[in-house]
Amino acid sequence: MSSTTTVVEVKSPQPQRASLAGTAATANVTAATETTSITNTSEAPIPPLTPEIHAPPPYAPTPAPTEEDLRVDRYDTNEGEPGGRIYVGGRKSKLAVVQSRYVASCLKNVHPGLNFPVIALTTLGDRVKDRPLYAFGGKSLWTKELEIILLNKLEGIEQIDMIVHSLKDMPTSLPDHCILGAITQREDPRDALVMPLNSPYKHLKDLPDGSIVGTSSIRRSAQLKRRYPKLKFESVRGAVPTRLSKLDDPEGIYSCIILAAAGMIRLGLEKRITSFLEAPDMYYAVGQGALGVEIRAGDDKIKRLVSRINHRPTSMCCLAERSLMKTLEGGCSVPIGVESNFESKTSLLEITGIVVSVDGTECVQGTVSAIANTDEEAEQVGRDLAADLLAKGAKKILDAIQLDHIE
Repeated sequence: MSSTTTVVEVKSPQPQRASLAGTAATANVTAATETTSITNTSEAPIPPLTPEIHAPPPYAPTPAPTEEDLRVDRYDTNEGEPGGRIYVGGRKSKLAVVQSRYVASCLKNVHPGLNFPVIALTTLGDRVKDRPLYAFGGKSLWTKELEIILLNKLEGIEQIDMIVHSLKDMPTSLPDHCILGAITQREDPRDALVMPLNSPYKHLKDLPDGSIVGTSSIRRSAQLKRRYPKLKFESVRGAVPTRLSKLDDPEGIYSCIILAAAGMIRLGLEKRITSFLEAPDMYYAVGQGALGVEIRAGDDKIKRLVSRINHRPTSMCCLAERSLMKTLEGGCSVPIGVESNFESKTSLLEITGIVVSVDGTECVQGTVSAIANTDEEAEQVGRDLAADLLAKGAKKILDAIQLDHIE
C-alpha cells in the first residue's frame, strides 16, 4: 500500500451556521514546526467547521486537534499521471480507509485508464470521544471537514472529487452544492453481537440480569430494551479495535457490545462475531452496510464516473430508507430501524420500519411494498411508510423524544 503523510489543519475561525456556502474563512496548514496561514484559493467561501456545542456538564470542552489529528494521510498518490487522478476523500480510521480504498478499487475496475488516490482526514467526530454524538451535533461531525475540501481548493491539500461515507452515518439532508452520487453494493446490514474472548455466553438471553451491553446507538438499545428489559445499556465510543479492547479488558464493564456486522467483515474481524441480531428482535439502521459516495452537484464528469459503481438493488432500498428517515426525523435523529428488499426482476420494493421509544416501552411498526422503477418512486415508498407509521401513532413517540436522548 503506497501512502504518504503531511500535516494540514482545515478549519474556520468563526462559529457561524454550518452552510457550506457560508462566509469567507481561512485555513491553516502546519508543516513540521512551521505554521503558515493560507487563504482559500477558490471563489467559494469556506464554511465554519465546528458547530455550536450543546453538551451539558460534565463534558469537557472540545479538544484542540493534536499533531496526529492534523496529519493528512494519502494512499496511492504516486500512481498515474496527475491529469488522470480523481481524488477520493474519507476519514482516517482504519475502517474508513478500507472503505475509501474499496470504492477507489471499484472505480479503477470500471475506469482502468484513471487513478483514484485516497485522501484521509481526521474529523471532529473522530476527536471527541468522551460524549455521545447527540451532545455535540450528530452525524454532520463526520463529514464537514471533507465537504470543505470537496467544494473548495485549498493550498497544501488536494481538492477531493468525492467523499466515501458509511451510508448509515451520512445525513439525509446534504449541504448546498453536494449530492449523493452513488451507493455501493450492500454488505451484511445486520447488527452483530460480540462477546468477550472466552465468554461462555452466546446470546443476549443467556446473560445474567444487570449485565451491561455496550452500544452508542439509541436505535439498538431502544429495540433491545423491549426484548431484554433486565439488561443495562452503556455507551461505548471509538474505532472498532478500540471498542473490542474495551470489551476484552478484564476490568472493563461490558458483558458484550453490539457493532455493525459490515464493519467487522470489512476489517476481517468476522470471527469475533458471536451471533447476528435480526428482525424481529433488531431492525438495522437506515443505510447500514452500504457506502455512499458524495459528490459536487453539477459535476457531470464525476457523476458519470461514480454512476458505474452504483448498485441498483441496494440504491433502491437505501433511497426508500433515507426518505423514510428524512420524513420522520424533522431535522434530528430518531430511533428507527428498517428492513428492506428489492426484487430486480419485478421491481418490487418492500420496506418495514419500526419507531421505538427511547425506553423501549412503546413501538410502532409498518410495512409498505410497491413497484418502483425510478429513484423518485423508491423515495415515495419511504414517504408512504412514514405516513403509515405516523397514522399508527409514531408522532406521539417522536414528540416525546428529547434532543438530549438521541444518538
